[in-house]
Amino acid sequence: MKLMIASDIHGSALYCRQMLEAYRREGADRLLLLGDILYHGPRNDLPGGYAPKEVIAMLNPMKEHLLCVRGNCDTEVDQMVLDFPVMAEYCLLELPRTGTVFVTHGHVYNPHQLPPLKQGDILLNGHTHVPACEEIMDMEGRTYRYLNPGSVSIPKEGSAHSYMIWEDGAFTWKNLEGEDYMTWKTDSRC
Repeated sequence: MKLMIASDIHGSALYCRQMLEAYRREGADRLLLLGDILYHGPRNDLPGGYAPKEVIAMLNPMKEHLLCVRGNCDTEVDQMVLDFPVMAEYCLLELPRTGTVFVTHGHVYNPHQLPPLKQGDILLNGHTHVPACEEIMDMEGRTYRYLNPGSVSIPKEGSAHSYMIWEDGAFTWKNLEGEDYMTWKTDSRC
């Protein structure tokens, strides 16, 4: 199984199109979206190519390929126009050779507000628009891995327009042109 993981499209048809081209190029089995699909939010400038209706038209035909969690900019109105579920606050994935991955957007659960995790679990979220691969420790001394693919449309802190690929127990960060810039395998460093 091969997963493509992306976050924070924020209504950009320009970058959504590039993300979907990357999905096809990668040959992934599923596209996991970490929220903030249609709306840019009050704290962000409009992304290049802002056209939420075009994003809807691109994503709806792919509904059987998409897994999504809800971002802080996603609402019931968005669910009314999208043909795939987008309102789940989180999901748990059991990935072979990787373990348990707690998937969420990041506005509720994040490295500063951890969900209930077991030693060695992975917290995967978007929201910050900054790629991340960090080991974090809770107040009881348990360690976890925090991963963030960055943003498809509004990258921050000088990062690239990016996504991640999970395959064979490894997470790889890539820019929208498909160039690798970071990899993490279970029990290794980023």
